[in-house]
This record gives sequence, structure tokens and C-alpha cells, in this order.
Amino acid sequence: MSLGGAEVNYRLLIQYDGTRYDGWQRQKTTGNTIQGKIEDVLSRMTGADVEIKGASRTDAGVHARGQAANVHLPKGYSENGIRDYLNQYLPEDIGVLEVKEVSDRFHSRLNAGEKTYMYRISTDTVKNVFERKYIYDLNQPLDIEAMERAAEYLTGEHDFQSFCARKMKKSTIRTLNQIKFRQRHGELEITYCGSGFLYNMVRILTGTLIEVGLHERTPESVKAMLEAKERIKAGHTAPAKGLCLIKIKY
Repeated sequence: MSLGGAEVNYRLLIQYDGTRYDGWQRQKTTGNTIQGKIEDVLSRMTGADVEIKGASRTDAGVHARGQAANVHLPKGYSENGIRDYLNQYLPEDIGVLEVKEVSDRFHSRLNAGEKTYMYRISTDTVKNVFERKYIYDLNQPLDIEAMERAAEYLTGEHDFQSFCARKMKKSTIRTLNQIKFRQRHGELEITYCGSGFLYNMVRILTGTLIEVGLHERTPESVKAMLEAKERIKAGHTAPAKGLCLIKIKY
């Protein structure tokens, strides 16, 4: 709902621990969403209904270090004032890093460029207790070279229908610019950079690559998955807790 009158458009840089939330997007059946929590605080600040527009609709349990959103608010608020008010009244697992005035036509989702997600997997046989909410406890070694070969088939522009968890009326063609692997301290980090992602796409890609790394699938089988355009042909959906939205370029 528009607040009416003279308004200013602001871009918000947001981080959150998604463990106890039902995802980013506001829902009619629950008030326990990131978007809903932020809108509630802004509505309290302005005394009117407020709607924010997020750049990425992260799933339940997914985290973010660099989520972006934009919101139109009445004139008279400072950037730091909005940021500080939000951080004072938001739950401790949601934080606003920055508030910046942007052009009235700016839209956080429609104007977004490359998005970067990271998925963390524990390959150590010993559990990482203090990171348990942010890492998938696979606790098995993985063949990284095989996973890298599989990733070569996935980069570029493809129809990723096999890697989407729901039927889509719109196009399922997306561009994956890069998939990077980094090993450190009994952990594997997989970073995905692309123009956009389908519902559960990163988690299904990760589940598929894990199966390749466990030698349950061959790297070459990924090509057939893309061509099949059937969800059942791809790998399992990796748990939400290992996934984090790192940044969004504009």
C-alpha cells in the first residue's frame, strides 16, 4: 500500500539468520517472515502500512548477509535514523546494515544484477557444534574434482527446469556465471553467481553436486538432467541451513 503524498525511495542492505523464520516473503498464514518483521517495524515508525520489496525471496531457514530491499517512506526521515530505528526494534537475528536514498524508479528485484549465494558443507567426521545452524553436516569426504567437472555442464545459460522445485508458467532459463569450490578446515564452500535463480534451484544444484562428489552420479550425468527438464531427474534438495545469500550487484 502506498503511503501517499511526498515519498522517498530507500534501498536497505539486510542480514539475517533465517533459522527460525518461514522465509523472506510475507505470507497470509504466518507473521513469522523476514519481510513481515521489517514491515511491522516500519509501519510502527511511520504510523501507516508499509510494503517493502525484496531482491530475493529466500526460503525458510535460509540466511542472508547481503539481502537488498527497497521501500517508499514519507519525507522527513534520515538514512541513519531509519537504520537505527529498525535495528532498535527488529529481533536480534535480523539486522539492517545500511539505508540509502535511491531514485524513485529503483526496484530491488527488477534492477538486480548478479546474485551470489554460498552453500557450506561439513566434510569432516567431527561435528562443528557452533556452526550447526549454518552448515550442512554431511560429515563425509567429497570428490571435489568430480564436482568441478559436473559444474562445467551447469555454468552458462541453460533451461534449469530439472533444478526447480515447482512447476513454472514463466521461463526456467537462467544464466549461471560461475560455480566456485573452496575447501578449508574440513568444510567445502560452493559459491554460485548468476543473474537469477529458480525456486530451490541452488539447493537442488548443491544436492546434485554432492551426489556426484559421493560417486552416486557421474559428472557427465548432469548434462542429461538439464536436457530432461524433469525435477525427478536431478539430485536431492540440500538442507536450507547451509545456504546464505551473500550479495546482490546493481
